[in-house]
Amino acid sequence: MIYGDRIRLRAIEREDLPLFVNWLNDKEVIAGVLQYLPFSLADEEQWFSEMQKNPVDEHPMIIEVRQDDEWLPVGDCGFHKIDWRCRAGKVGILIGEKRLWNQGYGTEAMRLLLRHGFTTLNLNRISLDVFENNPGAIRSYEKIGFIHEGRKRQAMYKDGRYIDVLQMSILKDEWKEA
Repeated sequence: MIYGDRIRLRAIEREDLPLFVNWLNDKEVIAGVLQYLPFSLADEEQWFSEMQKNPVDEHPMIIEVRQDDEWLPVGDCGFHKIDWRCRAGKVGILIGEKRLWNQGYGTEAMRLLLRHGFTTLNLNRISLDVFENNPGAIRSYEKIGFIHEGRKRQAMYKDGRYIDVLQMSILKDEWKEA
């Protein structure tokens, strides 16, 4: 497990899958992610089985928040598309528990993920894509030290309109300075 001040990151277990189904079927939760169709438990079980075949460094992790001496799952995060020759990877994050939005848990989870990526996995570059209509996430990434690299114009079609996808990254040296 990876511990922060108020949260921890742990491996996803099969028992966690119903949480994902609830989160991924909530229109507000999925507004900032690629998911757009209803998601069943069978879909999630298939995803879980396929995910287990990926390298362990690319397995997403559950984000848990400590409340009243218990750990409450609130979302997930992880690396994907790791290029070991270039020591680069992409990250993704989802906070599914809406009642805990805007409390800094996503920012803290991303900080833990960056620490893991730069110090444990020895990555040099970590990048992400974020929808232009997700200003809270953009501010969080900027606060952590991510730099805007580019904009893919009208690259996503969601809820009846095209939106731009912003590309951001942070380098190991930049992270060390922050």
